[in-house]
Amino acid sequence: MAARKSSRKRVAVVKENDYTPLELYCISLNEYYKALRKAGFSVELALGILSDKDAYPGWIIPEPIDPNKLGSTEYEDDDE
Repeated sequence: MAARKSSRKRVAVVKENDYTPLELYCISLNEYYKALRKAGFSVELALGILSDKDAYPGWIIPEPIDPNKLGSTEYEDDDE
């Protein structure tokens, strides 16, 4: 009989570490969610904890982007 080939898939490796603040925030949320699930929280409870920003300390998740600091956009006049 012929030897079996390994069926392991290649894992994508991120080579760059220069993430935008939005990407860092999303990565942190994802890691926090996975940690809650690993600790035994249900999906509903983990999502509920993530939606309440007062439920976790500030050092876990970086500060979210403040839209006022980004400056004006060309679409602001559309509301008038």
